[in-house]
Amino acid sequence: MIRKMIKYYRLIGVPKFVFLKKYIKENKNPNIKVLDVGCGNKSPSMTKELFPAIEYYGIDKEEYNLTEQDKKILIKDKNFFLIDLDSEVEKLDYSIPDNYFDFVIMNHVIEHLKNGLDVLRIISKKVKVGGSIYIEFPGVRSLGMPSMKGTLNFCDDPTHVRVYTIQEIANILLDNGFKIKKAGVRRNWFNVILLPLKLSFKAIIGREIGAGDFWDLFGFAEFVYAEKIKEV
Repeated sequence: MIRKMIKYYRLIGVPKFVFLKKYIKENKNPNIKVLDVGCGNKSPSMTKELFPAIEYYGIDKEEYNLTEQDKKILIKDKNFFLIDLDSEVEKLDYSIPDNYFDFVIMNHVIEHLKNGLDVLRIISKKVKVGGSIYIEFPGVRSLGMPSMKGTLNFCDDPTHVRVYTIQEIANILLDNGFKIKKAGVRRNWFNVILLPLKLSFKAIIGREIGAGDFWDLFGFAEFVYAEKIKEV
């Protein structure tokens, strides 16, 4: 029962999964190729559990917080690209085929890169015409938020190196044949409405309340969702 509740929550409360579900529904095809840029933190197993028919690929500079199940999904040299996006941009370009993926997720990755726009230019080539990309990142307003464990202020995370804006990310995508379908502050209203219940539940079971619980309430993150409509 609890497992089903968690699965349901992720489908309606985790934006990257909300948009992936939307793409699959609109295209009426669950058998798509998905590229997850920055695939640590058990992302492979969570994504495959929700969307078992997808062909999952991941990029990361290390095997970060991956379970054995994650590693089974990410068969090295087949669908796991071990690439440091800060220093191996050329490897990113030649290792991954162009016009190949139906859906690309770049969820809280770009803020860790000084060369994030260059990486995005290359990633955009990997999306096929008709495919989509979802990018999420801390917004400018996060600079003025209070500090909290788990990152509520941009500078809470020492690995954050640059604040990106919707405009500059959107312009890279526009220059590379994309149509911006939706962009703005990430605010999932389901999470906002559920917040009092979620905080009460955590208090009852003795689980720590983290900054991520407040992201949607305060508008910590921004996002761009775009569809590739032509080759450039």
